[in-house]
Amino acid sequence: MRDTAPALLEVQQPARGTQSRLADLRFRALLGEVEWASLPQAVRRRFSKRLAAGETSVYVGTIVGTRLSRIGWVIAQALRLIGGPLPTARDAGVSAVVTVTEERATGGQVWTRLYARKHGFPQVIHSAKRFAGPTGLEEYVGCGVGMALKVEAQNGALVFRSDGYFLQIFGRRCFMPGWASLGALSVTHAETGAGEFMFALKIVHPRWGELISQTATFREHEA
Repeated sequence: MRDTAPALLEVQQPARGTQSRLADLRFRALLGEVEWASLPQAVRRRFSKRLAAGETSVYVGTIVGTRLSRIGWVIAQALRLIGGPLPTARDAGVSAVVTVTEERATGGQVWTRLYARKHGFPQVIHSAKRFAGPTGLEEYVGCGVGMALKVEAQNGALVFRSDGYFLQIFGRRCFMPGWASLGALSVTHAETGAGEFMFALKIVHPRWGELISQTATFREHEA
């Protein structure tokens, strides 16, 4: 396994004064130099930015489309019991906002996604990425439920793939058997040009096929 310890590098700002920022090397370490270098510069910049205390990165965009099979819809509704980590509506053409902040307690990142809906209040999804576990990266969605993630560069995109789901109780982690899992989950971040990038979520079950597929486009909001 690659060395996945948190890696930070202080870089001097080119602007006036003595301010400095932290370049986050953790995703780069997970990928390795060859795969990291194959990504577009905009993707590398986005995933090598470490936020200071009290700072948040904000991305605004649009949900292009969401597909939910009947079983996928039922699963998404049932998972509301642990915070609703999956999209619950098939709306398209609605606004979306994503914020990323540092999770100080663990050194990870908190991702908050707000998806507008054509009827009712927007859906809010919280998750935390932590640089831990057998693959070096895990995502927690609430109530002790999480998954190990593998990261790879594929056709110029950064792809996260599930590598086992687990339940953490009283500090102990129990991985779920294959028959109890959602199936193969992948999240793709790909540059589309003109300062925008695509986010694509897909969950495919070995027996039930594609459960959920969602595509959105975002751009970073400059304060």
